[in-house]
Amino acid sequence: MKEFKWQDWLIIISEAVIVLFLIWGYKNISAEKIDTWSGKIISSVNEKKSTKDKGAQDGQENLPEEELTEKKIAITFDDGPHPVYTEKLLDGLKERDVKATFFVLGEKVKANPEIIERMQKEGHIIGNHTYTHIQLRSSNREKFRDELVLTNQAISEITGQEVQYVRPPYGTWDKKLEEEMNMFPVLWNVDPNDWCTGNADRVTRGIVDKTKENSIILLHDCYQSSVDAALASIDILQERGFQFVTVEEILFE
Repeated sequence: MKEFKWQDWLIIISEAVIVLFLIWGYKNISAEKIDTWSGKIISSVNEKKSTKDKGAQDGQENLPEEELTEKKIAITFDDGPHPVYTEKLLDGLKERDVKATFFVLGEKVKANPEIIERMQKEGHIIGNHTYTHIQLRSSNREKFRDELVLTNQAISEITGQEVQYVRPPYGTWDKKLEEEMNMFPVLWNVDPNDWCTGNADRVTRGIVDKTKENSIILLHDCYQSSVDAALASIDILQERGFQFVTVEEILFE
């Protein structure tokens, strides 16, 4: 057996010290790497959590982008203005900050000019629905045209503005009149037939069940049940994310 001299022991001890030093240094470097990696992960998690919390505060957590955009629809009223029901309707629209489009009869405009003034002041669009609710036929085209002219004049005398939109009674229209009158016809795609029932709940269901983006709703502001159904429908549809606009935003934007 080899006898170790003191020089041999010195070498062995020196090598052991070097090995221990290397092991200690490697552990410190590894720990730093782990801490750095963990810190990045924690920072990333916190950043995501902060973004998520902000989205929740804004009411937008996990909502697709398209669901954050309000769906535009228009609500329109024919056959007015009525001295009682139209005023009640305007009160409800103002309370809800909703703008509507009114297609008025010339003879009722003459009888209720102050309501037309209020419609204009509160930002609603006022359109033409003929003077006496005449339906266009091949045999009465000139009379129909004359009624449009009379109604335009009645409205413009109050508002000081040109009338751009017309809703022909029963939807009967002649495209040649668009150039002759410089007017644009506005029809509809949601009709709850409010004129033939006094049941406001039935009318409301007929509106909310059929309305979708870019719908134009047809109602009449000459019945209490129609006014009640209109305001109830607005509340429901706004809750569903619909935004009420005037017809021009549906037709031209």
